Amino acid sequence: MESLTRQAVTATLHCLTGCAIGEVLGMVVGTALGWSNLPTIVLSIALAFVFGYALTLRSVLTAGLALAAAVPVVLAADTASITSMEIVDNAVVLAIPGAMDAGLSSPLFWLSLAISLVVAFAVTVPVNRWLIARGRGHAVVHQHHH
Repeated sequence: MESLTRQAVTATLHCLTGCAIGEVLGMVVGTALGWSNLPTIVLSIALAFVFGYALTLRSVLTAGLALAAAVPVVLAADTASITSMEIVDNAVVLAIPGAMDAGLSSPLFWLSLAISLVVAFAVTVPVNRWLIARGRGHAVVHQHHH
């Protein structure tokens, strides 16, 4: 059996993939359109949830669950993880001086996103470990894959 920490790292990498796609896309769109910080962050968070949930939904549907049964599993599996990741990665970007005002051609823009996702990953692994140890989070998804 896979160790609890390894399961948490795997679950967090899965979460990071969806969050990163949504977060980066939202930041790029908001920045390109010249939006202020709040709408850019709201878009990034919304897209992180959409992509995070979509990736898990795809795997759960592939495992054979019907859509009506899959949606509650996805919500149970990913909500805490995505929420944790989004709080941390947006807080980090906001804490880096000039990051939210950097343009798409600025290394600061891209570096701040990369740093924020690395920090969010590090903070979210223990969250997922705690959830999995209690039969929650991605443990719910694993029940349907085996």
